[in-house]
Amino acid sequence: MSAMELEKGGVTQTKDEELLASLGYKQEFRREFAWYELLGLAFSIIGIVQSVASVLVYSIPNGGPAAMVWGWFTCCIFLMSIALAIAELASAAPTSGGLYYWSFNFSSKRYRRILCWLVGYSNSIAYIAAFASADYATSLQIFAAVTIGSNGTFIPTTGQIYGLFCGLVVFHAILSSAATKFIARIQIFYMALNILIFVALLIALPVATPPEFKNSASFVFGNFQNLTLWPSGFAFLLSFLAPAWVIGGIDSSVHISEEVKNANVAVPRSIIVSTGLGCVLGWGFIVSVAFNMGTDLISILSNPIGQPMATILFNSLGLKGTLAVFSLIIVTINMASMNVLVATSRQIFAFSRDGALPLSKYLYRINSYTGTPVIAVMFSATGAMLLGLLSFAGPAAIGAIFTMGVVCTYIAYSIPIAVRHIGGQNFTPGPFSLGIFSPLVAFVALGYMTVMIVILIFPTEPAPTAENMNYTVVVVGGILVLSTIYYFLPGIGGRHWFTGPVRTVVDPVPSIKDGADSLSEKDSQQN
Repeated sequence: MSAMELEKGGVTQTKDEELLASLGYKQEFRREFAWYELLGLAFSIIGIVQSVASVLVYSIPNGGPAAMVWGWFTCCIFLMSIALAIAELASAAPTSGGLYYWSFNFSSKRYRRILCWLVGYSNSIAYIAAFASADYATSLQIFAAVTIGSNGTFIPTTGQIYGLFCGLVVFHAILSSAATKFIARIQIFYMALNILIFVALLIALPVATPPEFKNSASFVFGNFQNLTLWPSGFAFLLSFLAPAWVIGGIDSSVHISEEVKNANVAVPRSIIVSTGLGCVLGWGFIVSVAFNMGTDLISILSNPIGQPMATILFNSLGLKGTLAVFSLIIVTINMASMNVLVATSRQIFAFSRDGALPLSKYLYRINSYTGTPVIAVMFSATGAMLLGLLSFAGPAAIGAIFTMGVVCTYIAYSIPIAVRHIGGQNFTPGPFSLGIFSPLVAFVALGYMTVMIVILIFPTEPAPTAENMNYTVVVVGGILVLSTIYYFLPGIGGRHWFTGPVRTVVDPVPSIKDGADSLSEKDSQQN
């Protein structure tokens, strides 16, 4: 579909602007993204090499090579069901608010405001946590390279890791505040570099790995080593954590939908292609690693380098080769962090536009020079640095940040996917539709996410102590409880003033829903 201009009320509008107006919003961003640049953003957030490098510490103990390979393969079937369900919603209503907007529009009138509120807060917190996790992982990878370069003599302190983390947060906040045109154009380079590193390692690992570290096909596809205290069946389910963490941010394209041309086609296309590429290429890389990592899994996990991927690369490529690869990994993981913050800031901007966040009137602002929500970027970066302080409470606490992002994301995904089918509201599909398969895809996605939420809040081992307790349930529960209290607070809570998505277009345009009465009338001036 072209961006053909239409005349309405004397104002020239593109089809994208008219579609956005039908959802209740005026065009405020510059539509600089082409669909392949949006794909580059989504794919760089997923990544391949750098993301797998960050999660091997979780996948190796839970079944060894067989679980790494088959756990990834199985989990990706479910991840694609999520991508398809979200893509269908995004095609029908492409707006930066995405998940919480859909929750409001497709829920029953009785529950739409509270569901919209909870989804908006869950999605906002999930993205801030995802950004914090990405930059904390980046700081760990940088120090892993330093440890390798010093022959293991340098071991970073928590303070040093946090200091580098804060520096990275500031750096990425500056990049994410740039003009949309810059952010869009750089995505092709990001995607190309990600694929280049993937192809290079796919070739280099089998060529350079010494014979003693090469594994047979029977070992890779059939050797199950449960290094946890959980039963083997549950350990296999825990191996799903690796692909679940890697192929996260499935909705990232949704939050950029007001900056992309031909949004109702480009956004679902980006979601499906980026998730599919992540699943297929990630599985190929996992198989390559399993063939070239040796059989001593315990030594990989306990090596002083501190990162299993770094140990595997060191065994295969030696010191110089590992440092070269890790330098590129650090570059690509920085790319991912920047793009996560871009998506985070757009979610914060959208939720503030609808007046749901404290300080909304300040967060809902577009910088006149860059055309981007700079204040929302800084707010998100500050929230990430505050979450990073949990690193001083120990590995269990910072691990809860990694897990919290996935749990809050799955909560935010589940509600709009569910109410799309059971909310009792009319649904008009966009150019991409699952047709008669939509209920089945939604059922599979919801079932998977329900199981994963339970798994993600389990402790790392039976009979946990204070040191190895999984504090995700405390953190996520606290977020949901506090946001609910804020909504129901007598006199000043959200239930007294939050009306759901507001209308910012000056000239009312029929909503995609049955009538425009679901959206509150609001002056087009910023809050």
